[in-house]
Amino acid sequence: MLLTLFPAQRPEYPDAPANGEDGLHLSLFQGKKWVTAQARLVWQGVCHTATRRCPAAELQGDELARDRACQRILKLAFFQAGTQALGSCPPWGALTGVRPVKLPTRAMQQGKTAAQARRILARDYFVAPDKVDLAMDCARASMAADRSLKPEEVSLYVGIPFCPSRCAYCSFISADVGRSLKLVEPYLNGLLQEVEQAGLGLREAGKRVRTVYVGGGTPTTLNAGQMDALLGCMRRHLPLEGCTEFTVEAGRPDTIDLEKLQVLKQYGVDRISINPQTLEDHVLDAIGRQHSAGDIAQAYELARQVGFACINMDLIAGLPRDSLDGFCRSLNGVLAMAPENITVHTLALKKGSRLMEQGGAVPDGDQVSRMLDFSNEALRGSGYAPYYLYRQKYMSGSLENVGWTLPGRENVYNICMMEELHSVLSLGAGGVTKLVDRKTGAIRRIANPKFPYEYMEQLPDILAQKRTMWTE
Repeated sequence: MLLTLFPAQRPEYPDAPANGEDGLHLSLFQGKKWVTAQARLVWQGVCHTATRRCPAAELQGDELARDRACQRILKLAFFQAGTQALGSCPPWGALTGVRPVKLPTRAMQQGKTAAQARRILARDYFVAPDKVDLAMDCARASMAADRSLKPEEVSLYVGIPFCPSRCAYCSFISADVGRSLKLVEPYLNGLLQEVEQAGLGLREAGKRVRTVYVGGGTPTTLNAGQMDALLGCMRRHLPLEGCTEFTVEAGRPDTIDLEKLQVLKQYGVDRISINPQTLEDHVLDAIGRQHSAGDIAQAYELARQVGFACINMDLIAGLPRDSLDGFCRSLNGVLAMAPENITVHTLALKKGSRLMEQGGAVPDGDQVSRMLDFSNEALRGSGYAPYYLYRQKYMSGSLENVGWTLPGRENVYNICMMEELHSVLSLGAGGVTKLVDRKTGAIRRIANPKFPYEYMEQLPDILAQKRTMWTE
């Protein structure tokens, strides 16, 4: 909540703020009937107070339920005091989590109507009307995807942590292939072994792969022969008989050529991403991309010629040296190409990124908000609908990332992964497997080592784990 209301501030924990010093004091009082949270916020010399409460009966459950109830009223009390101090309300109101769609989805799954779910977002959490619309559209897509899943189905993520160069905004675990070329082949050899053991474990547990997503990094950093080896291994060893979608990120046009696209098509890949991020050449240069907007259009046309009928394209609102007019030109340029999916990200200043470490001028939150307003209107007007969304820390304007789709072209993997609808098995460095109990919602996370060197050093343990994780 601090990051949402006061993004330039960071918490400090003295014994008590000095008299008149900016600070927040939270109190929690438990009575027989009610539990009351109070926030006392001093901001720029003025004191603001707010209280929220919940029935004491909400604290009678297990420890997790108790914690959630107390956290909710403490957070809302802080939110009300903070919005009094600022005189404004953030677009997502008091919602601070990564997955705001879970709130209306859960409400409707528990029997509430869509109108009641909308009121929870608007009345209880002060979410702006346009964000309520986004969340409700995505909640409906989530529920539709959930109904289509079978108990034995899982999704699969395969990570290729290499890129031709590192973008200024990126904090993913990926290596510049120019500096790490010697790692690619041994990493791939280890990954092929993990694919084989994962396939054995899945078949022994009676599991089938519903959706596949090969991401990174940039998977098409691999050459055509290496991609052939990976996809061939996946086809031989994994239970893909019921796979309904197979995505490979071919995000960087400087990694795409005819031979690689033909390999992808040969192995049944039916969805690829070609991610411009922007179609402004000076912005591409500012973020460290080694290609032009013209290269993006050529890669897109080549993919269509090879026969790819589902293409996703990403844009980022708030990139350095970009402007509202530049973002609008980029979105209109992407719309002219008519990909089936368009993902509009909001720039997040992530720890570990060059942009965060070195600084640099980026559009302010108001400009980014206007970029997203334009994208919402333009995409809806062009027949696209939002189908999944998520939020991140340090995101410009406390806004969101949204996946948009033409009718019937939703990417089920993105929904399952973001809304945690079923288990997602992750292979490769940096992958985090989520084993989801669909009855209880409980999630067990199993993380692979982050970096390729560590991954290869710990490979024997990783292989054993992939064989047995479903029966532990």
